Amino acid sequence: MDPPHRSSDHAGPPPESLLPAFRTTDIAVEEGGRIVYYGHPQIGIRRLEREVWPLFREHGYEVRLDTVRDSEPDPITGVEIGETRRALVAEPRRLGVDGIPWTNLVMFLATVLTTLYAGSIWYYEQIEGPLDLLAGWPFALSVLGVLAVHELGHYALSRYHGVDASLPYFIPVPSFIGTFGALISMRGRIPDRKALFDIGVSGPLAGLAAAICVAVIGLHLDPVQVPEYVRESETAIELQLGYPPLLEFLAWATGQQLTYEDPGLVASPVIFGAWVGLFVTFLNLLPVGQLDGGHIVRSMVGERAETIASLVPGGLFGLAAYLAFFTDASSNAPILWAFWGLITLLLAYVGLVTPVFDEPLDPARMAIGVLTFLLGVLCFTPVPIEIIGP
Repeated sequence: MDPPHRSSDHAGPPPESLLPAFRTTDIAVEEGGRIVYYGHPQIGIRRLEREVWPLFREHGYEVRLDTVRDSEPDPITGVEIGETRRALVAEPRRLGVDGIPWTNLVMFLATVLTTLYAGSIWYYEQIEGPLDLLAGWPFALSVLGVLAVHELGHYALSRYHGVDASLPYFIPVPSFIGTFGALISMRGRIPDRKALFDIGVSGPLAGLAAAICVAVIGLHLDPVQVPEYVRESETAIELQLGYPPLLEFLAWATGQQLTYEDPGLVASPVIFGAWVGLFVTFLNLLPVGQLDGGHIVRSMVGERAETIASLVPGGLFGLAAYLAFFTDASSNAPILWAFWGLITLLLAYVGLVTPVFDEPLDPARMAIGVLTFLLGVLCFTPVPIEIIGP
């Protein structure tokens, strides 16, 4: 790899425009278009970011203050020599997709297969060949549709605010759900609280709308007949869902059933697809770390969100302990919430996203944020799934 070279010929802002916030002593243009401004900050880091970030953004770069080792080969020995210096590191700002996103595509196709497999389980289809997986397409379409709408909500608002974000990554898991969800990666800095809020809230609201549509469709579909061999099997495992209040309300509002007195009938697996969407919405709205709820609460209350985030793991551990010791629920729910307690503990340690400009939100967004969290509560059920063994 060629060493960086010093140059005044670059597409970034001129060094004099960074004064008085940053005094530049040298500039290196590296492979891939990265520009390193070596020098000395003249003000605090947060204030420095607010001063120079708009300048670099105008020139098509994302910038961060970093500690960089400036090294070059010794002309005699060839050994790398240099020193560690403070620098503004400017990366070319890219929006959109460059070429074919093979990783996203492969993970999506794998998730299609795993959700088809999960759907075939819910439709009691015996898999004797690849085409038998197609029996699960209504469930697979329901789950993937809700997840895709959720993540594309994030993607659309990221593009709207000029924040570099990847296409969704779907996570395949060969289980009775078929997936661990989907996510996008935001590579660019968040300009302000408005952008952080809009990007954070767009996914849950879009996904929730999609899940409600899927639920209404599923509630109007015919129930599935449980095969006789399943009911008579001594080794069959029964999964009992805990329905959240929002799904129960939709069943009441449409006059449809979620459960049946006849043990030979179960609700359409499309309803379970909507259930997955509602459960994912609740988990994403936990106000911690870089979950959607963490983005929303950080944009609403600023740095006080750290205190709220620190309470989330304790709340989940407390819920797990309560279910384990004071209810008749199976052991699956306590394990689930203890697991998420550990996940949120890690997320709280990693911390929240800090926007470049940290001005308070407007009242309209604050109201939407409160409503979003209330909707998230309606997606919660303390015992999501009970696994009743043979």
